[in-house]
Amino acid sequence: MSEGRPLRLLGLHGYRQSERRFRQRTGALRKALRGRAELVAVSAPHPVPGGGEDDDGDDPPRGWWFSGPGTFEAGEVAAAPAGLEESLSAVAAALAEHGPFDGLLGFSQGAALAAMVCALRARRDPRFPVAFAILVAGFASRAPAHGHFYREPIALPTLHVVGDADAVIAAPLSRELAQRFVEPVVLTHPGGHFVPAAAPQKKAYLDFLDRFRPGQGQAEPPGAGAV
Repeated sequence: MSEGRPLRLLGLHGYRQSERRFRQRTGALRKALRGRAELVAVSAPHPVPGGGEDDDGDDPPRGWWFSGPGTFEAGEVAAAPAGLEESLSAVAAALAEHGPFDGLLGFSQGAALAAMVCALRARRDPRFPVAFAILVAGFASRAPAHGHFYREPIALPTLHVVGDADAVIAAPLSRELAQRFVEPVVLTHPGGHFVPAAAPQKKAYLDFLDRFRPGQGQAEPPGAGAV
């Protein structure tokens, strides 16, 4: 890769969002990362049943998996979660078809999915050639069927962005996810359930991403070097 090129991030949106909706809601972030990182989002494979008041028909809200029949609650101990394998395949396909990518940026349910991808990559799953992830308003799935993702500390570099006033994914859930990783970086902001991009967060994003720019010496093969 050429010296000085922007890093490429695959963006994974939240539940009831889509690629287009996520792109619309991350304009400030993309502006903050301009010249340093490019964010390319992908839509989840599962339309959310019932749509919603903001459903325009051509771009239905989507989800990465369901905790109940056509529903999702982050805190639910789902006995029969559905749809995750299709979503992992969709992420693998996006990485292969639109890559190469350097890392992931996930929001809410997309951050939870990105954490699972990190776990698989740390085990050297060849479908997921990423070196790091930024997880905004993330959480660990409560479904017993997903417990294997958190069986051991996840040895992939991560930046966890936690909103103290987040009423959708409470801050303790995001901090709990961070504890599943080896040496996570945690960034706290005073806001709610969104991707923050004010000056303090911009600095934290850039400081973290600079570790993986060509020539910085930390672009190791993903999964290498657990501490």
